[in-house]
Amino acid sequence: MNRFRIGTLVSIFGVSIVGVVGIVAAQESPAALRLSRRQAIAEALAHNPGLLASRQQVEQARAQVVIARALPDPTFAADVAGQTRVLDPGSGNASDIGVGWTFPFPGKTRLKGEVAKTALAAAEFTLEQLRQSVASQTAQAYDAILVALRHADDLRQGKELALDFLAKTKSRFLAGTVPKVDVVKAQVDVSQAENDLIANERGLATARASLNRLLGRTGGAPLETSDSLEVPASIAELEALERLAQGSRPELKSLEIQRQGARAATRLAREYWVPDVNLTLTRNAMDGAPTSFTTGVGFGFPIFLKQHREGEVAAALHREEELAADVRDTTVQISLDVRTAFATASTSLRQAIFLRDELLPEAGEVYRVASVSYGLGGSSALELLDAKRILLDAEKQFADALGAANDAQAALELAVGAPLPPAPTPASPGAHRP
Repeated sequence: MNRFRIGTLVSIFGVSIVGVVGIVAAQESPAALRLSRRQAIAEALAHNPGLLASRQQVEQARAQVVIARALPDPTFAADVAGQTRVLDPGSGNASDIGVGWTFPFPGKTRLKGEVAKTALAAAEFTLEQLRQSVASQTAQAYDAILVALRHADDLRQGKELALDFLAKTKSRFLAGTVPKVDVVKAQVDVSQAENDLIANERGLATARASLNRLLGRTGGAPLETSDSLEVPASIAELEALERLAQGSRPELKSLEIQRQGARAATRLAREYWVPDVNLTLTRNAMDGAPTSFTTGVGFGFPIFLKQHREGEVAAALHREEELAADVRDTTVQISLDVRTAFATASTSLRQAIFLRDELLPEAGEVYRVASVSYGLGGSSALELLDAKRILLDAEKQFADALGAANDAQAALELAVGAPLPPAPTPASPGAHRP
């Protein structure tokens, strides 16, 4: 009786532990984050660690503007004279207490503020450039997941075709129309399809981890996609994209604003001969004498003019020339980037459309005919396997082409530095008739 009670209590206790562990595990496992492509990009722009660091750099540059415009703090000085003992101020018979203030020459503070403001604007353009890069990377990482999911669907379809081939081969073997070796080939084909599915899981996990990193999440965080992989829209004309890129790329805007700052820095460097004024006011006290005050004015003046002209002035002028050369080089590079990305995007789009409209339907029809013929005892196992391989290769090429076309358009948008404009619609034949 005691053993029965003990066993019952142990069973109840064990079931309770299992239930508690299950509840805790359910509470600890977060729900999968389901995102569309646009939502993924918005999430990355809000939480990407690199962008968070760049935003702090912008705030640092903003603080430097305040520092550049700030007036110097006043100084305070005090001394005791006539001490009869070392380090004994009480033994002295005279004391001086004074304050000082440095007044920058009018215009210097303004120029320093202009230089700091251009540095702030350049930091903001750098942040914008990084935002565009993160958005492009996020779109491509999102598409990598869609490609892996599309491959998984195609591979599952391939496995179903392999199982259908195995069933037909077994029926024909029992009917005596095919040898045993064809059954073995069909079984190997099923095993290969299962192995391909397992291998694709690795690519899907890697793609999810890459997107999670861009979103500022841990690599193993659950993530689901809500968009599908489709053929992207047509692309605008190359000339329009080039003009848009010349006015939109953050690198070019940053260089232009840096040139403004360099010109202000040159004007500031050329004011080396203009002094800052130091004003001091001192109260003088001496035993047995009335209190008096001393007012002092001091400023530096340059006598080694050559070292200023060949030093800070020359450095500022060379900085202007460097930035001018960078603008010319960047302008040419932007044109090259747009043309290269446009060629890739247009080619990828044409390939995806060709595979969708031409190759994939033909491959599907070839497999359908071969499968029906094999079921009726017409074609051989090798012919059906070859038709199946052609179909699966066409589906894989189409999935890869879809991913490449979407990635190419994301890269083109990054090269342009702005959202892609819609492609011009072809005019109707009678549109221009009077």
